[in-house]
Amino acid sequence: METPNSLLPDRSELEAAAAVVYRSVAPTPQYAWPLLAQRLGTEVWVKHENHLPIGAFKLRSVLVYFDALREREPAVRGVVTATRGNHGQAVAYAAGKLGMKATVVVPHGNSREKNAAMLALGAELIEDGQDFQESVGHSIELARQRGLYRVPSFHRDLMRGAATFWLELFTAVPDLDVVFAPIGMGSNICGAAAARAATGSRARIVGVVSDQAPAYAQSFAERRIVEAPVSTRLADGLACRIPDPGAMAIIWEVVDEMVQVSEAEVAAAMRAYFTDTHNVAEGAGAAALAGALKLADSLRGKRVGLPLSGGNVDGELFAEVLSGQDRTGAPLR
Repeated sequence: METPNSLLPDRSELEAAAAVVYRSVAPTPQYAWPLLAQRLGTEVWVKHENHLPIGAFKLRSVLVYFDALREREPAVRGVVTATRGNHGQAVAYAAGKLGMKATVVVPHGNSREKNAAMLALGAELIEDGQDFQESVGHSIELARQRGLYRVPSFHRDLMRGAATFWLELFTAVPDLDVVFAPIGMGSNICGAAAARAATGSRARIVGVVSDQAPAYAQSFAERRIVEAPVSTRLADGLACRIPDPGAMAIIWEVVDEMVQVSEAEVAAAMRAYFTDTHNVAEGAGAAALAGALKLADSLRGKRVGLPLSGGNVDGELFAEVLSGQDRTGAPLR
């Protein structure tokens, strides 16, 4: 019987995944920003996944996934997936490199700038569904109708790709005490657990979700899959209504703690990144910092690791965040 630890890729698998990633992109930097250290009250290292060509860590995951797909099913010529943006950009990028056609399904009202980026990368963009899970359903139907290969949102190969940036971080800063990992569908935080095990790190792993998309946190607490409504506007990359069972099987066993952050806390973290580092973070990309700031009193004297996992935020929305007011002039809450 497989255990959660046996489900995690080992170091040799992570190093093989890293070799795949490095054929296309270089390792990203990690910096200890002094102003962030002052704000958090302790040493903090930021892993800059926002520096990748699509502005998000998802590119690593999908490069590794497509490399394995080419070996498993070399005849695949067209793929379809569902996304809120970064996963779809990565699929379009990787598919284009391999001469495949990518179809991407997004929910109505999705980020205009993420949509534009996916189109620029050559994807066919289809709007269907009121949330991410409904878009997944339509992608499944499109795969059947058109004979396309469906790229999932959580898979062991996606986890292996995400783990490569955590491997870099744990290797560069081996004495981290705690890391915070935002949770969309689970590849990021499961990748953190795989890299922790592979490097022998003793860092605690804290998962971060939006309190407007609490399904993973509720499932973690109740040790069963819990469906929960989604209403987050800022952290669209965390907007999951139904957790992936495979991800939860790992999360239940290897994640140490879970924290929920509000829209106001996410906005404050986005502003903090801009003020303290002059980096733009999207809501999901700033969620790890939001979680750390929420738990700051418990972090004194500890060395903290945070992924700035994505920087793709619409300019209009980011202007609201920086001003602290929404489109009506009301405070962001």
